Amino acid sequence: MAGVVVKNVEKAFGTTKVIHGINVDIADGEFVVLVGPSGCGKSTLLRMIAGLEEISAGSIAIGAREVNRLPPKDRDVAMVFQNYALYPHMTVYDNMAFSLKLRKAEKSMIEERVQKAAGILNLTPYLQRYPRQLSGGQRQRVAMGRAIVRDPQVFLFDEPLSNLDAKLRVQMRTEIKALHQRLKTTTVYVTHDQIEAMTMADRIVVMHDGIVEQIGTPLELYDHPANTFVAGFIGSPAMNFIEGTLKRNGGAPVLQAGGTSVQLPASAPGKDGQKVVFGIRPEHLSIGVEGPDTLNGSILVVEPTGADTQVVAEIAGKHVQAVFTERHAFVPGAKIALKPKAENIHLFDGDSGRHL
Repeated sequence: MAGVVVKNVEKAFGTTKVIHGINVDIADGEFVVLVGPSGCGKSTLLRMIAGLEEISAGSIAIGAREVNRLPPKDRDVAMVFQNYALYPHMTVYDNMAFSLKLRKAEKSMIEERVQKAAGILNLTPYLQRYPRQLSGGQRQRVAMGRAIVRDPQVFLFDEPLSNLDAKLRVQMRTEIKALHQRLKTTTVYVTHDQIEAMTMADRIVVMHDGIVEQIGTPLELYDHPANTFVAGFIGSPAMNFIEGTLKRNGGAPVLQAGGTSVQLPASAPGKDGQKVVFGIRPEHLSIGVEGPDTLNGSILVVEPTGADTQVVAEIAGKHVQAVFTERHAFVPGAKIALKPKAENIHLFDGDSGRHL
């Protein structure tokens, strides 16, 4: 096993730069997820680590070796693709054994590794079947087994669950996380699904427009987002934002937004008259009594899910979402007062979006 160090890496297609000087240090045995919206550069970065894309500047090291000029086969990595990339004319056994046969490995080693991987992934009964005879989840496990038998230093996953239905995605992300905990192999995983990122990662790299916005553990990003992009991307439902102006009336900070004033904690950062973005997560809002410390508006939509009830209200001209585990008799059109938990309020600079 080995760590991965990405240092000042850039990527350009002609005159168009898509990766802008990225630095990521992945420890040996760590499970790191690259997450971000489509087009942010996460898959391009993964392909550069794999050697499937050339880097335009910077360096990538796997273990003690810089691999900038090494072909993919010499980097000792194994990649699991979104579309499985299985050979349809080969059995499960032959698909898993193929890379070892290319290396001219001993038959006994091939047998041992394939059987071991099949046992880990519950594929032993399917070794003589063909991909067309398998479900989507089973095919994904075969693709993972083909990577495991190579015993690489690094596993690379490129949105491997995108083609699965919702229930199977949940099952497979649990299996992949359990697999990592068992094998302890350094893993770099790409997804656009922040729920996958939150539930699977040791650390998350949030990317946007070819740059890294923030790196941290799932709860670090959730509780202490560096800016409005990270705050809005991490968490489901997303964080609520209200743009306004910070006023310090005799030292008591107040947010003024669209004719609404909300009293802020005395410790709230920011200067008097500064444009700010007020952020609060839906689960950090509770039912209150209309007053200076509540967000006051009217209910637009009520969405009961069973485990909780999600309410969308119009406040200061914005749609604000709240989540309640208690069952209230909400009625669309009714007035509502939402009280933010003071310790969970976030303030961001109105111009830069940086957390204050």
